Amino acid sequence: MASLRLVPSRVYPDLGAVADASELRRVVGALLTYGLLTSVLMLIVCAAAWAIASSRGSWHAADKAKTGLVVSLAGAVLVGGALAWANWLIGIGNQFQ
Repeated sequence: MASLRLVPSRVYPDLGAVADASELRRVVGALLTYGLLTSVLMLIVCAAAWAIASSRGSWHAADKAKTGLVVSLAGAVLVGGALAWANWLIGIGNQFQ
């Protein structure tokens, strides 16, 4: 009786199914660049809103602006990390071709 193998011994990404890995890298990089630009712009807007709300004595609006500032910083960190992670994964996939 032949042995039945349920789990393959090696699994590699098939970047050959994609037209070109460098094209994929450029598309991912472009999308993540837009995300990073959006995060930085929101950081500037929230910092300005925080300053204006604080100077006018609107503490509730200042709290909302501080929350937006923290969220935009977290978004910038996540987008930057996602770009590095995507490049790392594409590099790993290219090693096994």
